[in-house]
Amino acid sequence: MRTNPTGRQLRLGSELRKLRERAGLTSTEAGKLLGVKQNQVSNMESGRLGMSSARVRALACHYDCSDKALIEALVGMTGERTHGWWEEYREILPAGLLDLAEIEHHATLLRTAVTVHIPGLFQTTDYAREIFRQDVPELSPPDIEHRISYRIKRQAVLFRNAPTPNQVIIHEAALRMQFGGPIVTRAQLKHLIDMSEREHITIRVIPFAAGTFPGSGQSIYYSAGPVPQLDTVNLDQSHGPVFLDAEAQLDKYRVLLDRMEATALPHVKSRDFIHSIARDL
Repeated sequence: MRTNPTGRQLRLGSELRKLRERAGLTSTEAGKLLGVKQNQVSNMESGRLGMSSARVRALACHYDCSDKALIEALVGMTGERTHGWWEEYREILPAGLLDLAEIEHHATLLRTAVTVHIPGLFQTTDYAREIFRQDVPELSPPDIEHRISYRIKRQAVLFRNAPTPNQVIIHEAALRMQFGGPIVTRAQLKHLIDMSEREHITIRVIPFAAGTFPGSGQSIYYSAGPVPQLDTVNLDQSHGPVFLDAEAQLDKYRVLLDRMEATALPHVKSRDFIHSIARDL
């Protein structure tokens, strides 16, 4: 029995619960179909009990799920915890940050929209250090360094052999906020320009001149899964990441991101726009 399931294990259980509820079955009824007790079904759905691929297929059959793509995606989430690089930060950083790294690792597409600061996957070390220095309560110097190293290691998804496609929307305000002063900001903008030249990365800017737009004031981080039902939205809060995966929530944030993208400048014009801001520093 797991005492500390990961976000991925929790999500598998949550999706199995959704399938059961859609089938109109109670956990007791599901247990009878499987030949197990009700509490075992509850433990499966809470991520505390490990799941085999055969059991997931059996549950999908009992729940009359005919979506083969979803079933195979759920099967792919079975097994023991992925021992990724983020495990070295367990007991050091909040569990939500580790779950975020695991979600990124398995994502098929990443979509980000920010209005005040540069997205974490694109931050330089000096820029990230300045961000963490503003945390409340104040972080100790070792804690700051742990968070910086974690943030930089997250960026591996942009450089691996099959890098994850990344679509970024940044408001002009975030480009002009001088975290760490002009020198740090100039280096950060240059790094952003360099990253925008990679084929799998699209960076688009919403200028002040665009006025109001849907989703203004929010930071949205959307991770696409192998099927749309397994997508995840992360809203970055002061107390840590908040993950959303209800169907209505996913639909809402897809629309918000699409509308924000429609408001933004095209990719090449955005790169030129960032160049102009960097030159003025």
